[in-house]
Amino acid sequence: MLEQAQRVLKDIFGYDSFRGRQGAIIERVASGGDALVLMPTGGGKSLCFQVPALLRDGLAVVVSPLIALMDDQVATLEELGVAAAALNSTLSAEQQRDLAVRIKRGEVKMLYLAPERLVQPRMLAFLQSLEIALFAIDEAHCVSQWGHDFRREYLQLGQLAELFPNVPRIALTATADKRTREEIVDRLHLQNAERFLSSFDRPNIFYRIVPKEQPRKQLLAFLAERRSDAGIVYCLSRKKVEEVAAFLSEQGFPALPYHAGLPNDLRAYHQKRFLNEEGLIMVATVAFGMGIDKPNVRFVAHLDLPKSLEAYYQETGRGGRDGLPADAWMAYGLQDVVMLKQMLQNSEGDERHKRLEQHKLDAMLSLCEETRCRRQALLAYFDEDMPEPCGHCDNCVDGVQTWDATEPARQALSAIFRTGQRYGVGHLVDVLLGKDNEKVRSFGHQHLSVFGVGKALSESEWRSLFRQLVARGLADVDHEGYGGLRLNDSCRPLLKGEVKLELRRDLKPQVTAKTGSKSQASQLVRGEEREQWEALRALRRKLAEEHGVPPYVIFPDSTLLEMLRSQPTSLAEMATVSGVGARKLERYGEAFLEVLGGEAEAPKVVADVRHELITLARAGMTPLQIAGQLQCSEKNVYAMLAEAIGKQQLSLEQALDLPEELMGEVQDAFLDGEGELPSVAEVAELFAGRVPEGVLYCVRAALQSEFEM
Repeated sequence: MLEQAQRVLKDIFGYDSFRGRQGAIIERVASGGDALVLMPTGGGKSLCFQVPALLRDGLAVVVSPLIALMDDQVATLEELGVAAAALNSTLSAEQQRDLAVRIKRGEVKMLYLAPERLVQPRMLAFLQSLEIALFAIDEAHCVSQWGHDFRREYLQLGQLAELFPNVPRIALTATADKRTREEIVDRLHLQNAERFLSSFDRPNIFYRIVPKEQPRKQLLAFLAERRSDAGIVYCLSRKKVEEVAAFLSEQGFPALPYHAGLPNDLRAYHQKRFLNEEGLIMVATVAFGMGIDKPNVRFVAHLDLPKSLEAYYQETGRGGRDGLPADAWMAYGLQDVVMLKQMLQNSEGDERHKRLEQHKLDAMLSLCEETRCRRQALLAYFDEDMPEPCGHCDNCVDGVQTWDATEPARQALSAIFRTGQRYGVGHLVDVLLGKDNEKVRSFGHQHLSVFGVGKALSESEWRSLFRQLVARGLADVDHEGYGGLRLNDSCRPLLKGEVKLELRRDLKPQVTAKTGSKSQASQLVRGEEREQWEALRALRRKLAEEHGVPPYVIFPDSTLLEMLRSQPTSLAEMATVSGVGARKLERYGEAFLEVLGGEAEAPKVVADVRHELITLARAGMTPLQIAGQLQCSEKNVYAMLAEAIGKQQLSLEQALDLPEELMGEVQDAFLDGEGELPSVAEVAELFAGRVPEGVLYCVRAALQSEFEM
């Protein structure tokens, strides 16, 4: 069985060997056994059911919670020559009937369904009339009522065990602690399933958490070395998502917003663009992410604190699914804690649920203030022991300094108590630093014994100390007030002098926006390789557009990178590149060999620049911002914009953001005469100093295009 599986792996998927426990899982399911698979995001879960599906007779049914995820996997399988289909609400009644006929004829090998559709009696009866190869239940943690992705329909999937007693079932998830795993087994009736628990570790992700000071400036410094990389920036609120997306676009980074408040069609359009375009940044709430299969996300940034380590692990897991280096970066501050605690207090749910959520938030705070290896702490939360520090997180690389904060901590706690346990950090710091301002005087706090006792520390050091007191549970946020701090019973031993307190010292980062942090992810492609790398990506994009699929479905970055480094010169050599299966070798091998040989490089790169320019203009970037992004002159940008408008690849409104009155004036200047449109030179004097000359070329191109229609 394993030999057959390896042949399928090489011939269909283009890989030489299985990773980790993939081989054992595939052998178990292909032989007819049930399996529970816990494997990190990017670990290759899909192959664990796709390969057995191709080895067994009948239709393989895959339960998937999101349409985007279904469509993505179907497109990937079809490119590999595997007959796959998704049955979901996007299909018309006629299309659904046609698909049913194809399934009955045995023309479909893999069928993707949402749980809501699968559990309908009519669908179950239809499947019972067929030969079923296996059931794969993806994102199986959705069955847990304690999880953050709970889907009620998943609870009904247990009936598959009774209705299809001889069909193997495989449940897969990337995020499930011990409690959730037991829930999956119980609710899905997988008591006889063999359990395959892979490590939670994602060794290719570099974790960095920094104190939040000037978050936008810090984000730009992080992104400086990551231009043209795809990434996700997570924010807590919809408003912040909109603001950050607009800010990044203004700064020359193509960015789109994504949150549950956007119209469904716009949200779907943004998600499609993120999947299909290179170098796009999605700024999102947690509404975005589940089911995103884009493998070449090079970074995940958090501008706000996630509410649990499960959420943090799952969100950072969107990065580096192709196994190449990726960065997980987060800026976090006390205000995040205040906001999350207030949200928790105001949320629905009984006290037991709130206590559980509070425990999860405390664990998240502990990771932020961790002085040990971040990866060791993260894995320990998921009951996994890592004996040695990872050497691939900020704490390991930069080292962590601690200091004896016993006395300053007592002063801080005393300030909370003596001011009445109702004020936020800003006011408490003012009191400790002895600031004689209006607010301090209005409450008479200049007369307190703690007034001015903290001048040995700076304002930022006091803020760091208060943040860590809250993170350690020595002070609480007043949920009912306005974020004021109050004492916690656990601070008594410290106040009484019975214990000492060592805190983490926040160091100023040693890198600037100019030098960047030069992480492995940001330096994936070396300078001398950049030109050929962009040529390979340009060809991939062209082929993806022709086939109507995301670029990574043609080849993931990991495959392109191996081509770049191994430089195959024949189809036989190309066949040895990981990810190049028989069908893709036949379809695309020659084209990529041409680019590697330099025969097709130049025109492809030019085409790629024009495509990127059109994409950036559609994203709302100005010609000046586009010039910065493409590293060319503004004059060249206007010339390319005019060309794109003339070919009707862009509308005038997408390319230019001129006031309506001024736009009308420019158009009138070209239309005032009779016969042919005047040249730009003839009308340029009318608008000297008012609009760039490039604007005139764009307007003329639009009018010329209309006349020729």
